[in-house]
Order: sequence, then structure tokens, then C-alpha cells
Amino acid sequence: MSRSHPAYDRLLRILREMGSVAVAYSGGVDSALVAKAAHDALSENAVAVTSISPTFPASQLEEAKQVAAAIGIRHLFVQSDELLIPGYAENTPNRCYLCKGDLYTLLADAAEKERLRVIVDGTHLDDLTEIRPGLKAARERGVRSPLAEAGLNKETVRSLSRALGLSTWDKPASACLSSRFPHGTPITYERLGRVEASEEVLRRSGFRQFRVRYHGETARIELAAEEISRLLDSNRRDALVEEIQACGFKWVTLDLAGYRPGGAGRSGGEFVVLHRSDDAK
Repeated sequence: MSRSHPAYDRLLRILREMGSVAVAYSGGVDSALVAKAAHDALSENAVAVTSISPTFPASQLEEAKQVAAAIGIRHLFVQSDELLIPGYAENTPNRCYLCKGDLYTLLADAAEKERLRVIVDGTHLDDLTEIRPGLKAARERGVRSPLAEAGLNKETVRSLSRALGLSTWDKPASACLSSRFPHGTPITYERLGRVEASEEVLRRSGFRQFRVRYHGETARIELAAEEISRLLDSNRRDALVEEIQACGFKWVTLDLAGYRPGGAGRSGGEFVVLHRSDDAK
């Protein structure tokens, strides 16, 4: 930024007071800003830590690496497998609590090894108004949220990220692959792979905000409202449907209500069947 910004100054001051931090870093908008501020405030006493797991898309991991490198922060990795956590694969409403508990245990071990005093996450003020079981797990383990402590909401996070030159400033919202499954639908490695491969088809085709929701043999596509018309173009639609079916789905549908957070567990709006298999009657 060309000149001081009060909100960013508050964020830097909070981080400096921590002395040293391990940033729970996914490469998304929020954690990227925390990583940038931590590096600016603490230099080598700030480390970004990313958990590599079956629920973290490979494309997102590569983006996270690139952003961390651009920031200049040291970037470490821990290996995890949420499906091995007792109760996680059953996909109950406390799934995120179980996941974050495991994640922050791994980060605590990494922080101890690196002699870092505090674990910080990317929670901001708007997150505090939502039901987030993972936040409960963070608080139980002493994880701090410098964005929220500095009084930053999502809009401010994006505007600061843009001013700081972060490529993530307009990045669409992201979430782990398990969020594509309605609660009660068991999560397996094979099903995660089908969803990830299907979303990669949409990503390669230039779509920005999307989800492929898992409903057994059916892939339900959610797109940002302004992108729906692109998918309905017959040439593009037929090719995408064929590619997504090749990922292991029999039916491919488009949710006309468009993308919305938490859409895996909602009934949604009207559905359009983009294609059905030849044997469907």
C-alpha cells in the first residue's frame, strides 16, 4: 500500500504482540491476508502451515504454494487424513468440529517444533455471525483470529488484499471437498475423487465460482448466477456433461438457484437435467 491503512496497522500491531505465529494457511482470501500481515509484522517469526489431505483439492494446494511464495513467508506442510478421524466419514453435523480439532492438534505439534508461540487462523468478523463448529474447536485449543480481533469483515479483507497486491483479493469462496456432501451421506476416498475431478472440469473450462454437489449417481452443479448462461450454451454443455460423467456420475444437473454457501444441505431451487445416460428411461 502506498500509505498506512488504520485497519492494517491494527492487524500488524496485534500480530507483533504475539511474538511468533503459525498461520493456519489454506491459500484462501482470509488466510492469505493473515500470512501477508504475519510476514510483514514478524518476518522469520511467522510461518504458514498447510494441511495436505484427501479433502484439500490439488489445484488449491498449488495455488496456496504460489501465493505463499509471492508473500515470501516460510511455508510448511503437515499430512492429515480426515477420513481416519472417528466419526468424520459418517458426515454428521459435527464433521467440521472433528476436522478442525485434528487440524489444530497437528498445527500445535508443528508450532512447538518451530518454537512458535501462537496459532492464528483466518476467521473475520462476518464468520462470527455464522454457525461454525470449527470455530469452537479453535477456541478450545487457544487458536487466535487476528482479523476478527482487528475488527475486519470480509469486505475489508478483500479491499486490503487488493491494496496489498495479493492475487487472492477476488478469489471465490472455497471450502473443503467434504462440504459437497449432504450431512448423513458417508464420505469416501472414491467419492471425494469424483467430486474433485468434476470440479476440475469446470475449473479448466474457465468457471470461477462453482460447486459440484454429490447426490449418489447425480452431480448437481452450482454456479454463480452470472455464469449459468455460459454453461447452457449447447456446445459447451455437451462437452462438460460428457467429461463429468467420465468422472463417475450417471446424471448431471444444474441448480438454477445458483451457488450459495452450504448448498450441499439445502433443497435448492429448480433443477435442470443437463444429460441422462442412454439407458435411463
